[in-house]
Amino acid sequence: MKLLKTVLFSCIMLIIALRASSQIVEPVKWTFSQTKVSEAEYDLHLTARIDNGWHLYGTELPGGGPVKTSFHFENLENVELSGDIVPDKESINMFDPSFHLQVNYYETEVTFSQRVKLTGGSGSVKGYVEFMSCNDETCTPPMDKEFSFKLKKENTSEVKTTSDDTTIRTGTEQERNYWNIFILAFLGGLAALLTPCVFPMIPMTVSFFTKQSKTKAKGIRNGIWYGISIIIIYVVLGTVVTAIFGAESLNNLSTNPWFNLFFALLLFVFAFSFMGAFEIILPSKWVNTIDRKADKGGLAGIFFMAFALALVSFSCTGPIVGALIVEAALRGGMAPVIGMMGFSLALAVPFALFAAFPGWLNTLPKSGSWLNSVKVVLGFLEFAFAFKFLSIADMVLNLHILEREVFISIWIAVFVGLGLYLWGKIQFPHDSPTTNLPVSRFVLGTIVFAFVIYMIPGLWGAPVKLISGFPPPVDYAESPLGVGKLQVQGVAQSTINIDPEKHIGPHGIPLYEDYDKALDEAVKSGKPLLIDFTGKGCTNCRKMEDNVWVDPEVKKLLLEDYVVVSLFVDLREQLPENEKYISETTGKKIRTVGNKWSDFQISHFHRNTQPYYVILNKEEEQLSDGYSYNPDPRKFAAWLKNGLQKN
Repeated sequence: MKLLKTVLFSCIMLIIALRASSQIVEPVKWTFSQTKVSEAEYDLHLTARIDNGWHLYGTELPGGGPVKTSFHFENLENVELSGDIVPDKESINMFDPSFHLQVNYYETEVTFSQRVKLTGGSGSVKGYVEFMSCNDETCTPPMDKEFSFKLKKENTSEVKTTSDDTTIRTGTEQERNYWNIFILAFLGGLAALLTPCVFPMIPMTVSFFTKQSKTKAKGIRNGIWYGISIIIIYVVLGTVVTAIFGAESLNNLSTNPWFNLFFALLLFVFAFSFMGAFEIILPSKWVNTIDRKADKGGLAGIFFMAFALALVSFSCTGPIVGALIVEAALRGGMAPVIGMMGFSLALAVPFALFAAFPGWLNTLPKSGSWLNSVKVVLGFLEFAFAFKFLSIADMVLNLHILEREVFISIWIAVFVGLGLYLWGKIQFPHDSPTTNLPVSRFVLGTIVFAFVIYMIPGLWGAPVKLISGFPPPVDYAESPLGVGKLQVQGVAQSTINIDPEKHIGPHGIPLYEDYDKALDEAVKSGKPLLIDFTGKGCTNCRKMEDNVWVDPEVKKLLLEDYVVVSLFVDLREQLPENEKYISETTGKKIRTVGNKWSDFQISHFHRNTQPYYVILNKEEEQLSDGYSYNPDPRKFAAWLKNGLQKN
């Protein structure tokens, strides 16, 4: 009995050990079914069930980012495709700063349907779906799932096949995205309050309610309704934008280079308006018509008073509202509505409170030239943000005009101008002459110049993380080493002679992209081989490079003590026909270079997520446990040192 218990315990521990060491994840489970819609027509349903915390990328993605979901119908026997494949719900849209691209994805579950038409008595459809999934820490390589359907004209049943996968859960990234735009819009509303078109309106509005409200209770009621009216007006504007274009259309437009050029031009116009070059004024006929309706009194009159405020203050609020709608369009979905809710709430609450409690007016600062200064500062910011949209258009068209160094140089120049303005060294058309520099402007100007100094090293390859997501990524630059091809940390010489089989990778680190050639170098040099399993569309791989590889200690180790090879599991390049094979580990057909490296990772290291790092010696023996996503440079450096000691 004791021996039996020992054997059972050993078996259980072995199973646990095997499960722990073999971390192959399949976060997406596919099922396939068909529905007959007429005598000769069927709808083919391809359903993806997605694990909690993971997301499946959509079918429409710009190049240079993650791999999109795509459906390949290879063998059609007596069958014709009718129309395009369509999902049963809208995708979640998000701007990914790591790729400087708008991406879309699905969470929990999504069904794609393709209508087909039989051209004979019976038919069949065979093919495969290619897809990629990620969570907050890692990504899977692009995967294939084969499907097949058999169709008959007399068959009305529904057929279902399944793949072996896991469970269904939900995520909250869309809510976080909406909260971001709400907070940004709320701050925009507060900024609008401090402009010369809006701030002086506060005492005028309070004066109106003081005369019209016979009791305090009525004053509070009117003030609340006034605030609600402001919110209604702006939320309707956001709703109209979403309804006209549609959530998906807004997302598609946001990645369109010509639409981004239009966005940039719009922000330039708004910026010059704020700086005093001209004023954006709505037709006076509109304002007068709304003004007459506001004189009628009652709740309707108060509503039109709020409408009059929106029209009269348009020369100040218009550029802010326009910029917010542009940003909300990048987020997609209901972002324009939520953005206008945040903006209008910030605008409405102070008006409502002062209208309800007029005594609070005594606490407000007096109007003056500082109001125009607020407009000019906002103008500088919109001028800087316009280059973000120019940059997106430049990258999509692959023009390489507004590369990283050029973008940062422009931002340095813009913020130098802002700093000089705050210190009173330059003035704009509507500024009042000043003899003394207020302390507040001195402090703000100092902060701006500190920001300028912070950005300067970005010209030489520094990550400048505070503005991450605004300039193009590090590899979209005149040189990955920075201006003059200098190593920031001084590890290597200013001009590097590298093996022609290598290329300059992130932060100037020479890399191989072929395992066999990297292994040959490791054997010759006696250095350990670091395998970087990565992907072009792997967000967290970029985060590791931006936050860990850039660390001086890590960078020195990679440059001097290791042979580094980056194996991209999502490369779409087809293998030659004689090199394609069926994986012994997964049983799947290996068609592409990315498939080959993914299969190599799975079969040798029992992992299929990226980023993932492995250290080998020249005999191809693993020197330590693999390393997954952890953006702590000290831990990664310690792991590299441990590998060196064991080599």
